Amino acid sequence: MSENASNGRSVGPGQGWAWIVGGFDLFMKQPGIWIGINIVLVVILLLLGLISLLGAMATMIRVIATLVLLSVFMGGLMIGCQALQRNGSLELGALFAGFKTQTGNLVVLGVLSFLAWIVVMVPVMAILGSGAVFGMMRGDLAGIAIMSGSFLLALLLALTLSIPVCMALWFAPALVALRGAAPVAAIKQSFFGCSRNTIPFLIYSILILVLSIFATIPFLLGWLALGPVAIASVYVAYRDIYGDA
Repeated sequence: MSENASNGRSVGPGQGWAWIVGGFDLFMKQPGIWIGINIVLVVILLLLGLISLLGAMATMIRVIATLVLLSVFMGGLMIGCQALQRNGSLELGALFAGFKTQTGNLVVLGVLSFLAWIVVMVPVMAILGSGAVFGMMRGDLAGIAIMSGSFLLALLLALTLSIPVCMALWFAPALVALRGAAPVAAIKQSFFGCSRNTIPFLIYSILILVLSIFATIPFLLGWLALGPVAIASVYVAYRDIYGDA
């Protein structure tokens, strides 16, 4: 496969909506199984959250474990989506399929994602910390202005750095699990696949944001459907951009 093909192709702006529709179609093939997978995933993440109660070091371990498991889980769910697309069958065990296929590479991908987010958070926390220190040292309106300015600057920097990280990680689990791509290669291919489709992804992101608001209003119950639809839409977008069956 040529490097150009492995990095994905450009698609039309309207595909941002088509990915969500395609994700909904996959969800509707077996909604009960999808909701079950969603509930199991949420329970696992909540249980991992309890580790943070043991202290700061435990919190770091929990973050690493969460990102690694999410990488493995997403790889498994991409395998499950492929099976559902091909033969119309999705099993609850799809969530754990990443523990049977490309496990090592998915774990490495999770570790790399942790390191990527560290790169984002270190300068952000440095700006927030320095702003808080200088602001408290002033102890007046100018100090408040310094703290407010540092917060806005940190927020802007976080958004700026988060976008390329998300682009690099968005399709990486699918590329590892379904193509057998090495973690670093998958990150590169995901980044280029997203960068070639900025308009479709912008439309997709806005639509997901709007749907998230509606899903949250009825006591978060809408997420029972939107969570699986969002996951399945990643697979639909992957097939659309990278051309895999």
